[in-house]
Amino acid sequence: MRTSLRILGAIGAVSVPLVLLITGRTEAAAPATPTHEWRLIDGKHWQIKGDEGEAPDVTDAAEGNRGACAPGMIEVSGKMRLAGDTLQQSVCTNWINRDWPERCAVFDRDKWLKITASLPQRDMHFCIDRFEYPNKKGEFPMILVDWNEAGALCQKDGRRLCTEDEWTFACEGEEAMPYPYGYLRDGDACVVDHRWRLWSGSWARGRGGQAAMLELDQLWQGVQSGSRPKCKSPFGVFDMTGNVDEWTRSTEKTGNPSIMKGGYWGPVRTRCKPTTRIHGPQHVLYQQGMRCCGEPVAAATPALVE
Repeated sequence: MRTSLRILGAIGAVSVPLVLLITGRTEAAAPATPTHEWRLIDGKHWQIKGDEGEAPDVTDAAEGNRGACAPGMIEVSGKMRLAGDTLQQSVCTNWINRDWPERCAVFDRDKWLKITASLPQRDMHFCIDRFEYPNKKGEFPMILVDWNEAGALCQKDGRRLCTEDEWTFACEGEEAMPYPYGYLRDGDACVVDHRWRLWSGSWARGRGGQAAMLELDQLWQGVQSGSRPKCKSPFGVFDMTGNVDEWTRSTEKTGNPSIMKGGYWGPVRTRCKPTTRIHGPQHVLYQQGMRCCGEPVAAATPALVE
């Protein structure tokens, strides 16, 4: 007979076998041969290998929404409705599960627009990566990255981590939609609601080791960036909910600066507004990824004609 305990962790409240808590290992060991071929980055991050992704300038030309941003980024501009997740939950008409991590199948759009019509708004203007890091269509997201490392990677590329508000606005648009594609939860749009797989956390004993790679391979249920055309926000940003969790920077004056947004492939909230605020900057887990933000580039001043 297997004994389980109820714990609250990075993947929510789940039943975890007691053997996992005592030994740090699941009952079923990861297979010796991985399903995917993996690439180790900087000795600690992992990415599934695949065909070389589409060049950013090709994607930019096809999408037509780069604006005044660097290649591979999208210009986001508009007015953000200042409404919290609790208010949005009040217009859910069909709950999949109401307990945390709550999932809503249907939100009432008409009721939501009436509620938000009189709420204050904030002007927003910034650039955001079109895809999850490394921000290339057709490539798999990089995972096993903590918040400090995410910020350093963005800085290395001349960018920065998005604030949680920037990320939210880029996902929900000016209507403040619950999902990047609308008001009805769609499992065919973004990669969501796959069943949890138990994990042992082998990366805590060495992120660059073979054991970590094999466990990541067993846990992985994500897809290549941009491979779900419907998983696209009103501004044209892909894969903002589901696939992998994404690090952002807190806008609160207290608490952890490290905020995760978007959820991942598991049965979690995976909406635009919710935030995960309990993990510190050094927290590392198998489904954690990132994307970067930046500032719009001012248009060049035309040369004076004498």
